[in-house]
Amino acid sequence: MDRRDFLKSATGAVGAAAAAQFLTESVQAEGEGTDKSGMMYRALGRTGERVSAIGLGGYHIGKPSLSEQEAIQLIRQAVDRGITFMDNCWDYNDGVSEIRMGKALAGGYRNKVFLMTKIDGRTKTAAAQQINESLQRLQTDHVDLMQFHEVIRLEDPDRIFAEGGAMEAMLEAQKAGKVRFIGFTGHKDPYVHLRMLDEARQRNFHFDAVQMPLNVMDAHFRSFGKDVLPVLVREGIAPLGMKAFGDHYILDSKTVKPIECLHYCLNLPVATQITGIDSPAILDQAMEAVRSFRPMDAKQVADLLARTEASAQQGKFELYKTTPHFDGTAHRPQMLG
Repeated sequence: MDRRDFLKSATGAVGAAAAAQFLTESVQAEGEGTDKSGMMYRALGRTGERVSAIGLGGYHIGKPSLSEQEAIQLIRQAVDRGITFMDNCWDYNDGVSEIRMGKALAGGYRNKVFLMTKIDGRTKTAAAQQINESLQRLQTDHVDLMQFHEVIRLEDPDRIFAEGGAMEAMLEAQKAGKVRFIGFTGHKDPYVHLRMLDEARQRNFHFDAVQMPLNVMDAHFRSFGKDVLPVLVREGIAPLGMKAFGDHYILDSKTVKPIECLHYCLNLPVATQITGIDSPAILDQAMEAVRSFRPMDAKQVADLLARTEASAQQGKFELYKTTPHFDGTAHRPQMLG
């Protein structure tokens, strides 16, 4: 039985726990490195790169509640403490997130990180424009990983891979040295991710990374962890986790603590778990999660998931799956081109 079939056969908290344990063995087999800060570093799929097991989310550092200087200091503190994976997106806070990160990474910090950003454009013209704007804001001549953002509609794979579509711009940017690796993200339904992977396979294209929600609620409802994660592991595509807390909604369920949420994610075979960090206290929390993490056995995972199973039904606390609340390109469709 391969990983995909195993995950599809798992049901309930015990089944999900056994599935998570089964997949986690692949991470342990590859090994994890740590540095003096206690940060873990993991392989980024087949790219040959290693990145911090925690990634700094780009959205939060552009929020109006943070001043530009506070955001810059926070990014640099994260890098100084061992976080190397930097997440961002062309549309985050109307470009403010990329601008702030570009300023933070100046003065030698750029060479210390693995820099990722995303674009929304579905046409070649829109994608090319957004790629160039992102590079300008980030004050760099290239990003390490560029991803197609919000692949949340059934037609998104068709538009991206179509003649005159965004993939043409992405491949041209890669050939020009503006982009090293290519991936995609989404948060709506695992079936859309699988369609994107199938479309790529039909065209003999191999994605380097795929980003998706992974958390203690996802295990029970429309699960990326069950349906997509094993495919990525099998094909050597780097899994990038996000939404460990589902914004704040998973914590609002009062079923789990923040540190438990992060431990669950770190127990999965992700290259990195991206999390929003908007204060020194939240940075401390992320670092403590890594420092205190120990691989969880199937019983520990089952016990944790049993607490969230009832609350997870119908996606009540995963609004990014069930509502347009998190769908930036739905609110501003013009960004698609």
